[in-house]
Amino acid sequence: MRAVVLDEDDTVGVKGASSRGICYAQKSLEIFERLGIYERIRAKGITWSVGRTFSGADEVYTFNLQDDSASEQPPFINLQQFYLEWFLVDRILELGASDLRWKSRVTKVEHESDAVVVEVETPAGRYALEAEWFIDATGANSRIRDAMGLEVNPSRSTDRWCITDVRFKTPFPTQRWTWVDAPFNEGRAVWQHLMADDVWRLDYQMAEDCDPEAISRPEVAGERLRAQLGPDVEFEFVWIGPYQYRDHLLETFRVGRTLFIGDSAHVVSPFGARGGNNGIQDAANLGWKLALVLAGEAEDGLLDSYHVERFAAAEENLTVCRRTARFLAPRSRAEHRIRRAVCTLARHHEFARRLANTGRMAQANAYPPSPWAPGGARSMQNVAFDGTTLMRCLAGGTRFLGLAVGADAATLVRLDEEAALLPIDFRRVDPASPLALHLGAAAGSVVIVRPDAYVAAVLPEARPEAVEAAMRAALGLDARTPLPLEPA
Repeated sequence: MRAVVLDEDDTVGVKGASSRGICYAQKSLEIFERLGIYERIRAKGITWSVGRTFSGADEVYTFNLQDDSASEQPPFINLQQFYLEWFLVDRILELGASDLRWKSRVTKVEHESDAVVVEVETPAGRYALEAEWFIDATGANSRIRDAMGLEVNPSRSTDRWCITDVRFKTPFPTQRWTWVDAPFNEGRAVWQHLMADDVWRLDYQMAEDCDPEAISRPEVAGERLRAQLGPDVEFEFVWIGPYQYRDHLLETFRVGRTLFIGDSAHVVSPFGARGGNNGIQDAANLGWKLALVLAGEAEDGLLDSYHVERFAAAEENLTVCRRTARFLAPRSRAEHRIRRAVCTLARHHEFARRLANTGRMAQANAYPPSPWAPGGARSMQNVAFDGTTLMRCLAGGTRFLGLAVGADAATLVRLDEEAALLPIDFRRVDPASPLALHLGAAAGSVVIVRPDAYVAAVLPEARPEAVEAAMRAALGLDARTPLPLEPA
């Protein structure tokens, strides 16, 4: 679909090499596979699945996220945000369907009955742009959202951190290392991640009353590194910067023909890499729905499901991150005692390891039951089958996938013919294949998969009328609406 993309800046990665998002989760990587930039990310980034958690000088537990994965993409790849933005810009230009305009700041948004009029300020002057739909992805400090008078109920934490991006002469294992109460950081938390270009990112939790400028001085950052790794460690700084996080949640992600995604809609603390990944998944959820509406294959009520699903995901992520924040920065003696008890027990007991909360790593959120997904919707991994993968089958962007488990050729032909007016393609799945196991579907059933790789419905039998009913629900069409729809 054609689009105009407006960016206030003319660089990628927030004016260069500052350290922003770095951990891209499997669901995001699968989306990038569908978008055609995954191989570039994989080649440049650092693939990892093992995380090690320490309390004091002792290792409390280790996890391997690959143990529960069936996807063609790994659990995580670390890559500096400016690289990802660079690859996305290149792909936008390569596809040629979008007009990317730099140094373009939105100053006013007006809603009309069938359009949105956007006032844009550029170095060459101002102009007005009329659009069918407008998406606000301007971030946590969205002036567009504020101008509409929308409440986000922000909450700012007193927890303070300092990022140190550094290269070491001697390499470390490619693993996520986390200290709950590092002895070399005055009993506060530390994260250690490897990124592209042999750059390690270390996040040090600081005292709440610290001076952000003082803790970011190279000589102070160097003292922290030598306390952690020894007085003889050899390194060079790449970037140093303090941060203090906040969270917020917009009450609605749709206002008329304006839709809010990413940090414009919700902000969470950085624990578990849920910020950027969920913005990416917002876009994947919204993209196919908006494209179907623009193509006249769904009514605009389908866009209400974007708010329902992604608002629920944002609420869940906020809850998870707030629990992590309380574990890493206890607010009372009782919370401190609980954390010490958990870390002590986790050294010896499996049940306590699940309670040691240093950041539950981002996963694809399941969606609650709704008119568009009566049974709820769960994410599918990018499993290989029949010489292809799930994401390659969904690469068209707006086509659903009907996975007929154990179906014969005649059944597939009948399903295709009966569903010809609906945006769905059918594929046979071997009942003994890894995909059938991942689906958890019995022979003879049909699993309807949405363009964002979420399950829309599981049908016990391959009946065309059941397929149509499931598709009408997923598209927000009632039984009286004739097919195909006429473009708006």
